[in-house]
Amino acid sequence: MRAVLSLARRYGTGEATRIEEIAQENGIPANYLVQILIELKSGQLVQSLRGKDGGYRLARRPSEISFADVVRCVHGPLFDTPALTDPQCPPQLRAVWSRLQTVVHDEAAQVNFQILAEAQQEKGQMFYI
Repeated sequence: MRAVLSLARRYGTGEATRIEEIAQENGIPANYLVQILIELKSGQLVQSLRGKDGGYRLARRPSEISFADVVRCVHGPLFDTPALTDPQCPPQLRAVWSRLQTVVHDEAAQVNFQILAEAQQEKGQMFYI
């Protein structure tokens, strides 16, 4: 999430950001970040650019990438639980698990990285007296 948010903040520049810069900015080991960015690239959320000015950038507008998109890309289905497919789980409990999964998914789908980037920018512009 932190890497995608970093790229969302830079989206308007059109430039790619180097892994080392993203890693340092977010306190993420670069070799771990590479693995995450590869997953995000395979999920078509980021693009990689080669060469002297290479690095990573978002593949779509930040407003078109939701929190749910990133979770699914890196971790799989949101709020996945074996109870949903367990025949031993009583139907009443399975129904609750299913509702919880729907609520988590719907909430995560409503939050996009444009909203998150703007919220972070506004926080940085606040003045404290």
